Amino acid sequence: MNITLTFGGDGIALLTLDRPNSSANLFDVPTLEELDAHLGVLEARRDLRGVVIVSAKPRIYIAGADLNSFTKDFTTEGLGRVVDLGHRIFTRLERLPVPSVAAINGVCLGGGCELALACDWRVGSLDKSTKIGLPETQLGILPAWGGSVRLPRLIGLPAALGIILAGKQLAAIPAQKAGLVDELAHPEYLLGVAKKFITKGKRPPPAPKGLINSALARPLVALKAKQGVLAKTHGHYPAPLKALEVCLAACGQPLEQGLALERAAFLELAQTPECRSLMGIFFLQERAKKLKAPGADGAGRKVGSLAVVGAGVMGAGIAQWSAARGYPVILKDIAPEMLAKGLKAAEKIFRDAAKRRVFTEAEATAGFDRIKPVAEDVPLTHVDLVIEAAVEKLELKQKIFRQLESSAGAHTVLATNTSALSIDAIAAGLADPGRVVGIHFFNPVHRMQLVEIVRGPRTSPAALDTALQFVKAIGKLPVLVKDSPGFLVNRILLPYMVESVRLFNEGCGVRQLDKLMLDFGMPMGPLRLSDEVGLDVAQHVATDLQNRLPKPVPINDTLQKMIAKGWLGKKSGTGFYVFSDKKGAKEQPNDAAGFLQATGKGQGQDAATLLDRMVLVMVNEAARVLEEGVVAAPEDVDFGMIFGTGWAPFRGGPLRYADTLGAAEIVKRLENLATEVAPYFAPCARLIEMGRSGRSFYPGESS
Repeated sequence: MNITLTFGGDGIALLTLDRPNSSANLFDVPTLEELDAHLGVLEARRDLRGVVIVSAKPRIYIAGADLNSFTKDFTTEGLGRVVDLGHRIFTRLERLPVPSVAAINGVCLGGGCELALACDWRVGSLDKSTKIGLPETQLGILPAWGGSVRLPRLIGLPAALGIILAGKQLAAIPAQKAGLVDELAHPEYLLGVAKKFITKGKRPPPAPKGLINSALARPLVALKAKQGVLAKTHGHYPAPLKALEVCLAACGQPLEQGLALERAAFLELAQTPECRSLMGIFFLQERAKKLKAPGADGAGRKVGSLAVVGAGVMGAGIAQWSAARGYPVILKDIAPEMLAKGLKAAEKIFRDAAKRRVFTEAEATAGFDRIKPVAEDVPLTHVDLVIEAAVEKLELKQKIFRQLESSAGAHTVLATNTSALSIDAIAAGLADPGRVVGIHFFNPVHRMQLVEIVRGPRTSPAALDTALQFVKAIGKLPVLVKDSPGFLVNRILLPYMVESVRLFNEGCGVRQLDKLMLDFGMPMGPLRLSDEVGLDVAQHVATDLQNRLPKPVPINDTLQKMIAKGWLGKKSGTGFYVFSDKKGAKEQPNDAAGFLQATGKGQGQDAATLLDRMVLVMVNEAARVLEEGVVAAPEDVDFGMIFGTGWAPFRGGPLRYADTLGAAEIVKRLENLATEVAPYFAPCARLIEMGRSGRSFYPGESS
C-alpha cells in the first residue's frame, strides 16, 4: 500500500503517501490507482470538511513519476494511457466537493508538483529539503499531468514559463514568493497550518493578473521566452519550445482542451531522440548512485573526518564542499598565505550559497567553522581519509605521501586529487601502497557533480570502497576508472583541445571554432575552455599525456609561445581572448595572437570538416579508452563526459553519438581525415571491428 486514508474527528481526512521499502514516494500506475480509489471514498463521505495530503517520508513529498516503470512501455499507446490516467485522477482531485490541501515537506517535483497544483491550497515546509518544481524539460518532455496548464493559471504565464521552460526547482521561500505555495511553516507545525486552510473552502477561480498576462501581451511574452530558450539551448532541445507552445495555446481555454494539448505534445516529445538521450542521462545518474566497488563487499570504512592537504583552488573547494555536508575538515598547507587565501575562497562559496538560500546564514557559518586551518605538521591518526590536492608535480606528491604515511593512522585512506598523474607512481616507495586511491574532483568543486575514483594496480578493495562511499555520501556522482594516463575525462578531452589549438594555428578564427562547438551542443567552445582552464595548465597536462600515451595526438608549440608572452588565459586577462574587468563586458578575440596563424591552411576547410576534426577525435579516443579497459562500460564513458565536461547532453555522450552515426560511417570519416589531415586520426581497432561487424556500443537500442 502506497497511500493510506484516515479520518479524524475534526472531519478532515488525511491521505498519507508512504511508498513501502523505499526512501522516496513515486507515482506509478498502482499508486495512481490507489489514489483514484481513495478519491472515490472521499466523494461518498457526507461528513467530510476537507482533505490534507501529507508524506510520511522525512525529506520526500513526491519525487515525481517512477521512470523505471513507465519506460517499460514507452510506446505512444502505453504512455497515452498513463497520461490519461493522471489527467483523470488529478482532475477528480481538483473537483472534490471539499477543499484539498497539499502539505509539502521535502522534494515535490514533476508529478508530485502536479498533484499539489490540483489541490486547492499548498502549504510548504521551511525545511531545507523542500524543493518544488517541474523539471520535465530536463528529461526532454513537458509536464503532462496538468502542470503545463494549471501552473500558468495559478501564478501567471511569465512566472510559470520561467519555471517550466528551465525545469526549475524552487526552495520554500522562493516558491512562496512565486505564488506556488500559499503559506510556509516549520515541519512540526505544517499539518496544523494545512488544516487551517480547510476553513477557507474551495479555492476561488484565479483573478486576472494584470496586463502582462493578458491576451494582448502574450505574443511579447512568447517572443521573450523563445529568445531566452534559444540563447541557452541553441535550438537543440525541442521540449522547452514545445512547452512554450502548449502553455500559450492553453491560456484562456477550458481545462480539458489544455490537457489535450499537453497530452499530444508530451507523446510527440517522448518519441524524439533528444528525449531518449536525456532519459538515458537520468538513468546514468541513478546508476552512479548505486555504484559499488568490485570485490570490496563493504570492506571500506565510513568516513567521519578528513584532512585536505593543499589549500589552493581545488583543496579549498574540496574542504568547503565536505564541511558543508557535515564533515570536520583539517585544511593543511605549509604556506600560511595559501591557507588564508583558501579559507577566504571557501568562505566566499558559503556566503554566496547563503545569498541563494542554499544554506541559512547559521548553516553557512557552522559549515565554515568545521574547516580547521593548519600550517604545521600535526598527527592525523584520528582522520579516516586524507585528500592531497597539491600542484601537479609527481616528486612533490610522492614526498607528501611519504609524510602522510607516517603521520596518518594505519586505517587512514590516502587519496590524491591528481587529474592525470599515475596513482601507482604517487604510491611508489610507500610501505603500504594499497591504501592509496585517486579521488579526482573537477573544478569548480561546488558546481561539478562528477568525481573520478581511480584504482591503481595496488589499490586495495577497502581503500577503493572507502573512497566510493565517501564520494556518494557528500552527494557527488562517482565513476570508477583504471589508473591510466589522463584517466577518463582528460584523456578524451585533451585531444579535442589540442586539435582546436592546431586549427587555430592553421588560420581558423577563434569565434569560428568556438561557435561550431557551441552549435554542436558543448557548453563552451574549446579555445574559450583553454582560457578558462589556463593555458599553462593545459600545456602541462597535454605534455604529460604526450609523454605517457602510446598513441597521443601530437601537440605543437602554439601554447608555449602564448605562455612565453604571459598569455595564460582568463587568469592573466589574455589568452585566445582578451578579458575585460568591466562589469558585463564580453571577452574579445586576442587579435595580437594573429602571428601564430602563419600557415592559413585551415581557412579553406568547410565547417563539416572542422567539426569532424574536433568531435571525431574525441569519439575515437572514447572508443580507445573502452578498448583499453580504462572503464568497464560505454555508460561510464558517456556519463563521465557529460558530467565532467558538459558533452552535448542531447546527443547522449560520445559513444551514444557514435551509435547515432554508425561505426562504419565514423571509420570512413576518420580514415579520410587520417589521409587528408594527419595519421593520428586513424580509427582505433575497436571502431574498425564494430564498423565491419555492424555492432554498436549500445546493442539492442535503435540509433
